[in-house]
Amino acid sequence: MYLVVDIGNTHTDVGLATSERVVESIKLKTSDWNKPQWLSKVTRLVKNRSIDRIAMASVVPQVGKELADRWEQSFGAPCNTLTNKTVCGIGIDYPKPGTIGPDRLANAMAATAFYGAPVVVVDFGTAVTFDVVDAAKNYVGGIIAPGLSAMTDYLHEKTALLPRVKIQAVDRAVGKSTREAMLIGAVKGYRGLITSLLTELKQELGVRKLKVVATGGYAELMAKDLKQVFAINQQLTLEGLRLLALNCSQLPVKSPKVPE
Repeated sequence: MYLVVDIGNTHTDVGLATSERVVESIKLKTSDWNKPQWLSKVTRLVKNRSIDRIAMASVVPQVGKELADRWEQSFGAPCNTLTNKTVCGIGIDYPKPGTIGPDRLANAMAATAFYGAPVVVVDFGTAVTFDVVDAAKNYVGGIIAPGLSAMTDYLHEKTALLPRVKIQAVDRAVGKSTREAMLIGAVKGYRGLITSLLTELKQELGVRKLKVVATGGYAELMAKDLKQVFAINQQLTLEGLRLLALNCSQLPVKSPKVPE
């Protein structure tokens, strides 16, 4: 089996995968990575199953390097880190490929493998990111916008009267309270942002049809009224890392590298 690990700024997703799919996963706080209970939770996930390879993506390079070294010893398996140099299944047509987040590459790999190209992944995480793979299966770039919670938290922190709100669905377009007005701006406003950007992406790519895959914490909420969304896949990043593990299983073992 494979251990697949996506280290984000806020949360880390750890999954257990077969050659066919991710079968189980847990979410941990990245800031707790050095605490004993972190490894304990991962060990409980693995149980007594043998790990053949670890595949990792990290946007916190030092944490990724430390964990790769430790987990190679703990689980007795080689670790491969996803970078622009280890990506598989897609090409990269980007001026500075080393600056692409490895989680974004994992999303692009999985979306292309599962749904074909051209394809766009919209990841509703701490930031809302768009990752674009063209018809030639090349990663060509993307878009980054503030996340939903980042926007509402900013309004709360920078104003005296606006409350902190929990993101959730809202039906009306005219807010009858401050809280409701903020939710309309966040949820419905972001849907408008996404629709507009997807329209421009289609035009720039010169395609009539563009598959759009949503992932991340608010994917289901935001995709509800977005007709452009082709699929929702909450395991997309981990599935991309599973593909990395499969590809690397055919390659010589290399020491883990910090993403460039």
